Amino acid sequence: MEHQTPLIAAIVGGLVLAFIFGAIANRFRLSPLVGYLLAGVVVGPFTPGFVADQTLTLQLAEIGVILLMFGVGLHFSLKDLLSVKAIAIPGALTQIAVATLLGMALGWALGWPIGMGLVFGLALSVASTVVLLRALQDRRIVETERGRIAVGWLIVEDLAMVLTLVLLPALAGLLQAAGTAGNELDLYEISKAVALTIGKIAAFVALMLIVGRRFIPWVLHEIAHTGSRELFRLAVLAIALGVAYGAALLFGVSFALGAFFAGMILSESPLSQRAAEETLPLRDAFAVLFFVSVGMLVDPRILLTDPLPLIATLAIIIIGKSVASFFIMRAFGHPVSTALTISASLAQIGEFSFILATLGVTLHLLPERGRDLILAGAILSIMLNPLFFMALERLKPVLEKVWPREAADEARPDVGGAPEVTPTDLRGHAVIIGFGRVGGLVGKRLQQAGIPILVIEDTVGVAGRLRQRGYAVLEGNAANSAILDAANLPAARWLFVAIPNAFETGQAVEQARKANPSLEIIARAHSDAEIDYLRQHGANLIIMGEREIARGMIEHALGEGASGNMKSAPRPG
Repeated sequence: MEHQTPLIAAIVGGLVLAFIFGAIANRFRLSPLVGYLLAGVVVGPFTPGFVADQTLTLQLAEIGVILLMFGVGLHFSLKDLLSVKAIAIPGALTQIAVATLLGMALGWALGWPIGMGLVFGLALSVASTVVLLRALQDRRIVETERGRIAVGWLIVEDLAMVLTLVLLPALAGLLQAAGTAGNELDLYEISKAVALTIGKIAAFVALMLIVGRRFIPWVLHEIAHTGSRELFRLAVLAIALGVAYGAALLFGVSFALGAFFAGMILSESPLSQRAAEETLPLRDAFAVLFFVSVGMLVDPRILLTDPLPLIATLAIIIIGKSVASFFIMRAFGHPVSTALTISASLAQIGEFSFILATLGVTLHLLPERGRDLILAGAILSIMLNPLFFMALERLKPVLEKVWPREAADEARPDVGGAPEVTPTDLRGHAVIIGFGRVGGLVGKRLQQAGIPILVIEDTVGVAGRLRQRGYAVLEGNAANSAILDAANLPAARWLFVAIPNAFETGQAVEQARKANPSLEIIARAHSDAEIDYLRQHGANLIIMGEREIARGMIEHALGEGASGNMKSAPRPG
């Protein structure tokens, strides 16, 4: 049966083991990513027992990359991308050059020809899309300046690797014979390949800006008017996957780059937030499969058979790239915290490295030993990346003594992503968690009533705009005990939980109830099960949108008091 259903076996085996190992990692206070990677090692061809179909798993992982980059594009705009070009373009190219030279030096020490060292170094120079974005999202800094720089840097690396993949076959003969006499460089063929690749990329970007900017938002707008959530979700997925596949097939750009531009074009539509919400569950599931697929590529025996070259490879990825990135950022006048964030984000390698390593072996431009070092270096760098963020956070005060903190640095979150929390001195106030459509209406009404308000908001852009409008804001996740402690809940009168996520709401409500047993807690829910869940955690009043809509309709039709049996669910006692 297993051989008849390789796709189902790959998905089930990958997700089930990722869940088990992810939960174990979380239990030991490690990043769940470590568990996902180990799950991949377990279902890989180098360990006994069940072996998932590697080709299928890699293709499923590519869907995760597409959806992730589409989601990032939804929070990006062309203006954001162009605003960081002054640092992203020279920074990424310089960092690629430094990492490549370090890789060539290691290749030379291992006795490889120059051509092999060049391919090896290039594979070590480009960061993983999924890991970088996951790190930024976990620290809620995608929409900050440092987040925009990191994403812009990533796009430049992506374009550079697309060009590299196109040129490698054309240069294979020259690189194989590097260092021997009688080899002439065919500048015409190389120039033609470069011009063709740049032309295709330019044509794709032009098509997206001219046609896509009008067509994609129009399609979603029309589908939204049908009132079918199922069709809307399907339209979002069709656009993300269709544009990514079409970009790769017709223009030769990567799936990730195509999906990013599709999301960026759609970001100009008012429906972009809804589109992001609809793709989130699939995005998370397929992102997990990406990490499982990385783990499957690694032969654990390399830790014993080639330890010193592996340590050197890992040092280039984690230390060499990070140091280069840090000093590039500092040379362009960016503060220490931003430079550290970029350094930590880029201290790993991923999907492009795998593609480049595979192509290098196929073209006889990389020995199999080099591919194994790249794959092992990738999994170890991904596992160590969260720890590297923590290490740089501890290093930050030391570096700031060398470079005193700039004023611009004061307003930004630390390298670990957790904003500096300043406790409020408000008393008798209302705390609103989430300032979207629901929280915004609640806040406006409370403000009109002259009630002091404190907003807890985890979206950086929204938090900044609220501060500009004069609101007291705590930036971060409300499930974080440090954030709730800073909200001074013992002295508060009300807590309005306006976020749609029932799990986070339950965590916040439970902690708030312990902090202040007499606090009036009002929360929102989307189902009877969520009402029961929030009531058990301590909410006084839970309001479900569908019930309130029905109540309003009935009261309008039959008059006040006609809906006495449709009241929202209060907390007993």
